[in-house]
Amino acid sequence: MAETTRTRPEAVTAPPVPVGRADRPRRRTAARREALAGYAFISPWIVGFCVFTLGAMVYSLVISFSRYNLATNRAKPVGLKNYRLLLEDPSVMRSLGNTLFYAVMAVPLEIAFALLLAVLLNRVGRGAGFFRTVYYLPKMTPSVATASVFLLLLNGNTGAVNRFLAVFGIEGPQWLLEPAWVKPSIVLMTLWGVSGTMVIFLAALKNVPRELYEVAALDGAGPVARFRHITVPMISGAIFFNVIVLTIAALQVFDSAYLLFWRDQQQASPEASLFYGVYLYIQAFRQFNFGFASAMAWLLFVIIMIISVVQVKVGNRFVYYEGDR
Repeated sequence: MAETTRTRPEAVTAPPVPVGRADRPRRRTAARREALAGYAFISPWIVGFCVFTLGAMVYSLVISFSRYNLATNRAKPVGLKNYRLLLEDPSVMRSLGNTLFYAVMAVPLEIAFALLLAVLLNRVGRGAGFFRTVYYLPKMTPSVATASVFLLLLNGNTGAVNRFLAVFGIEGPQWLLEPAWVKPSIVLMTLWGVSGTMVIFLAALKNVPRELYEVAALDGAGPVARFRHITVPMISGAIFFNVIVLTIAALQVFDSAYLLFWRDQQQASPEASLFYGVYLYIQAFRQFNFGFASAMAWLLFVIIMIISVVQVKVGNRFVYYEGDR
């Protein structure tokens, strides 16, 4: 009897089951619910931004074209008069020049000092948390307390800074009286709170691969060469971010200059300490010229926008991103 050979049927792959049209509305509904939940969680911030930030900006733009009366809470339209007065008031240009000069001096020093502290902390092994806490404490100190301390430190006659310089035979200047030393004194006070920038640099340094330093050391690169060709390019994004943020903060400087020189209304402060934010405050809350002060605020907004755009255009050429080749 001939044996019958049974052939094994080939495995047939089942075609993919198409997603039914009935599932699409469910997915859309789930995505919509997820989006609504997200908006619900951030709704307090949205309401606060619209009421206290966006609403205030729009209102200040409106009264910048008017003469605002605080007693009657009414604004009388005056057209572009407030903006024309900006060009006629010499104090506006003087305060703007002082602010730009301070920004050019303070921002590079803040970047250099914060990066130096971050590099030193990055090399600390034991006790790193302690030193980070100690270096960050000045950032937590209120501005009024910091200004009070620096009024004592920078006193030209009995201040600790001049006494320290006298140890080396250097006669210290009158920091708070001589116009040439007014801005450096404010820069010193600014450097006291540079720890926020230091933390950003420290986080960026932690993300630099150790292998790059090892390979460079095997090739004979010294510490300076490794810092220049490895550290700086790898943290260029953090440097770029800090430059923009610190520039915006420097153009809006107010508290340090006001607390050191303008807190006492009877004090005759030098013109070198008249920063743009201080003069804006004087116009708004001492002379109650809110229309003119609003025009000043919008002029500063435009200047900051122009400088930021230029920084972004120029800075993107030198910033290294991980996806770049």
